[in-house]
Amino acid sequence: MKTLVVNAHPDFHNPNHFSIQLYHYFLEQFKNKFPKDTIEEINLYDMAIPQVTNGQLFSLWDKQAKNIPLTDSEKQAAHLNQKLLEQFKSHHRIVIVEPLHNFNVTSRLKDYIDNVLVARETFRYTADGSVGLMTDDYRIMLLQGSGSIYTNNDRYTPLEFSRAYLDAIFTELMGFHTFQIVRAQGTQVADADPSLIMDSAKQDLQTAFKAFYDSH
Repeated sequence: MKTLVVNAHPDFHNPNHFSIQLYHYFLEQFKNKFPKDTIEEINLYDMAIPQVTNGQLFSLWDKQAKNIPLTDSEKQAAHLNQKLLEQFKSHHRIVIVEPLHNFNVTSRLKDYIDNVLVARETFRYTADGSVGLMTDDYRIMLLQGSGSIYTNNDRYTPLEFSRAYLDAIFTELMGFHTFQIVRAQGTQVADADPSLIMDSAKQDLQTAFKAFYDSH
């Protein structure tokens, strides 16, 4: 089962971050279960990603649809876009590593999603609304570190837009079979114990890992 790790942490080199620690523990679990397999990893903050926000993607998509020649920079962006899309579609297990940034996803992760949420590639439009095309047992797992706690059903719970956004994008729009989230949360709460936070997160990851790779 091919696995792609999308590391969306701005400080991905720093092993002290909770989401990075979760990722390293995920790697341990993976190597134990699949000793002969490897994981493909991309670090979004260490690579070029075409953007919608600067009009780059919209411009080249519009020109491609109208068979208008692309500029050199647009050709490069189109190549990168296609490469990211093909890589994404070829992996049936996707792991996202990121911190919770002001209740939402990191900016580079949003850019990445703009490159893979593409009509006629990962979803299609119909008269009754969009339909996901990633329905062949694709699964996604989010490894997330957060300063606050978002599972207490209090005022913070509905503010965690990242989970709702990613769940909707991958399961509702693209048709992924499952979306899972493993949290190392409450890291900035007064008197928080980092070791207890990670112990709890690792237990959750063990359970999630089994479901992630189990067959239907």
